[in-house]
Amino acid sequence: MFRSACRLRNTANRARSLSFLAPLPCRFLPHTVESLLLLTIEKQIYGGDGLAHFPADERGRGKTAFVPFTLAGEKVEVEVSEQKPGFVRAVANRILETSAHRVAPQCPYFMRCGGCHYQHVEYEHQLEIKKEILRESLRRIAKLELESAIQVHPSPPWNYRNRSRLQVRAAPEFCAGYFKMRSHEVLAVEQCPISSPLINRGIATVWELGRAGKVPEGVREIEFFADAEDTRLLVELSCAPEARRAAVRDCAEQLRAVMPAIAGVVAFRAPAKGGLEKLLASGDSAVSYRSESAAYRVSAGGFFQTNRFLIDQLARTVTQQRSGELAFDLYAGAGLFSTALACDFRHIISVESSQTSATDLSYNRPPNGKAVHATVEQFLGQIGRGGKTESLQSGRQPDLVIVDPPRSGLGERAARGLAQLGAQQLTYVSCDPATLARDLLPLLAAGYRVERAHLLDLFPQTYHLESVLHLSR
Repeated sequence: MFRSACRLRNTANRARSLSFLAPLPCRFLPHTVESLLLLTIEKQIYGGDGLAHFPADERGRGKTAFVPFTLAGEKVEVEVSEQKPGFVRAVANRILETSAHRVAPQCPYFMRCGGCHYQHVEYEHQLEIKKEILRESLRRIAKLELESAIQVHPSPPWNYRNRSRLQVRAAPEFCAGYFKMRSHEVLAVEQCPISSPLINRGIATVWELGRAGKVPEGVREIEFFADAEDTRLLVELSCAPEARRAAVRDCAEQLRAVMPAIAGVVAFRAPAKGGLEKLLASGDSAVSYRSESAAYRVSAGGFFQTNRFLIDQLARTVTQQRSGELAFDLYAGAGLFSTALACDFRHIISVESSQTSATDLSYNRPPNGKAVHATVEQFLGQIGRGGKTESLQSGRQPDLVIVDPPRSGLGERAARGLAQLGAQQLTYVSCDPATLARDLLPLLAAGYRVERAHLLDLFPQTYHLESVLHLSR
């Protein structure tokens, strides 16, 4: 039913799908060619752009061009906006031949806001693009050809985010919004169709207070985190070093008074000496986030998955069909996977480096789990030197290791440490296909093979993708 409804809507939208394609403003660099050029888009690349090539010259194939908001097969008239030694960036002035997968975007800020990249693409085709990018990244970087099909788990394409962070500027006039595409200039945004309905109410509340002069200049960012039912909101304020505590407290109390669904407001300040300090808390400093297996405490400043529709699917995909004596959950966050493993493993050791998330992890851990506050490199290094941890017998290998690193990936040290650890089963949860492919190289060299690959679309309308690879040796 969902796919049929999307297809009917997309057909109706396609006739007006080019109405939003106005030329983007661009600042030409000294060596920019300002003439209009005709290009054919060859494919989508990670980052959201369409890839094309200029006509070949005497030196061979022409320079690569990256053109945002275009689709494979489209013929586009472009202007060059930026010259680099190996490539150029260009903007599409007109699309002369249009892809059948193009639709009209639903957001009035699309193409100006830096948050979304694929609103001009029908949702089913977004999934195909991401699947091919994942497969091509593994082939090109890790020299890995997947033997089985990538299992795709779609999401409702709108209102899926349970966390959104807005930039705030109080002067010369109030503005709250997101950074513009490839810029640190703030675009005023008063609604966000990929954020939850409650977060959109929060955005409206911020604008109401801001226009009334009740958001002080010291507030630089406002982050909203909604619980699973989308009924309670935790607000985090990031403040400048000069922010006045009394003014920020007044803003926090005004937010809670105007919007009772806000359970609490926590403000952090970046002091001049560096780091981050907690400035104040008004109301609760954490919310309870319910999944099908447990309720998790998630504190302001802590990490939790952002797609409110796929959290349970992600936990099942990562942990199902896994059992044994001992499991490691590395980069554990608040413990989503650790709790899901509790029924099928006798011991679980969960490792998290962030102080805030490690505190939540200790609170959320299952009775048969142990939370370790350390970096993964520190933890693996201790084991490599023969160190012991509770529930880990000397010389015993874990039956399963789950890793869910940040976008930068494991890095060489952690990847080699995992390869040397030698667990029979390894599950890699990745939000960047390039760093995933890079990290696979030492694991594949150590004898691991990919048994199953999943793509979970945690970030519809954007180029970001989440993948889960199950490996064994």
